[in-house]
Amino acid sequence: MDSAAVASAPPAANSAFNTETVLWVKHWTDRLFSFAITRPASFRFRSGEFVMIGLPGLDGAKPVLRAYSIASPHFAEELEFLSIKVEDGPLTSRLQHIKPGDQVLMGKKPTGTLVLDALKPGKRLFLISTGTGLAPFLSVARDPDAFERFGQVIVTHTVRDVKELAYRDLFTAEIHDDPLVGDQAKVQLVYYPTVTREAFERAGRITTRIESGDLFRDLGLEAGKFHPDEDRIMLCGSMAMIKDVAALLEAHGLVEGSNAEPGDFVLERAFVG
Repeated sequence: MDSAAVASAPPAANSAFNTETVLWVKHWTDRLFSFAITRPASFRFRSGEFVMIGLPGLDGAKPVLRAYSIASPHFAEELEFLSIKVEDGPLTSRLQHIKPGDQVLMGKKPTGTLVLDALKPGKRLFLISTGTGLAPFLSVARDPDAFERFGQVIVTHTVRDVKELAYRDLFTAEIHDDPLVGDQAKVQLVYYPTVTREAFERAGRITTRIESGDLFRDLGLEAGKFHPDEDRIMLCGSMAMIKDVAALLEAHGLVEGSNAEPGDFVLERAFVG
C-alpha cells in the first residue's frame, strides 16, 4: 500500500519519538508532495526501511502517526519522504500544509523488509512501485550497495497521470551526477515509468506489461519472464499491485524472502492486508 495510506499507529509514549524540523517541502501535484526533516545524530536505518511520522494531536489528543518509507539513502544527512494528500485524512490533511521550520514527530525505530539484506545475490534488481510506493526505492537506488550487489538496477514506477511521475528527472538525469553512484547509475540503472490513464510511451499497469512480456522485451531480456537464478525483486505500492505481482513472481518460480531468510523477492508486509 502507498506509504501514507497505512492505518494509524498504536498509541505510544512521547519518549518513543523525536521532534524534528522540516527543512523543505516540494508539491509535485495536488495529490503528491515530498518533504525533508532533520536527522538525529543517533538515528540509523537501512536503505528501504520505514519509520513512523506524525503530528501532535489537536486539543490535547494523542499524536496522529503513519508509517512512511524513508526516501533518502541510509547515509544522507537529512531524511526525505514522499506522501499523498488526503483532504479528510487524519494526518495528511494537516501534513500537506507543513512548511520549512515546522516540527513533526518521528519514531526512533525504523524497520522493514524492503532492504538488500532480505534478498539473495542475483544479476538484476527490479524495484517495482506504484504511486508513493516509489519512496523506499529512492533510497535503495541511491545506495552504492545496490550497484555493487547487482549488475543492473531497474526502477519501475506506475502512476495514473504523467504529472505524477515524481522524481522522473532524478532517474533520467540528476542521479548521473551523484558523487557516490553517478558513474554506476549511467551504466547500470534503468528507469521504466508507465502511465495508466493518459497517453504515454509506456501505457498500462506494470502487471499487464509483465504478463504480456512487454516489460522483458523492452529491457531486451529474452526469457520473457522473471528468472529465479538471476532476478531479484522488491515490491511497494498499491495492495492490488503487490498481490498481483507477487502471484506472478511465485508462478515464475521465485520465493519470497525476509530479514530472517533472504529470498528472491520481498514486499512490505506492514503495508499489506
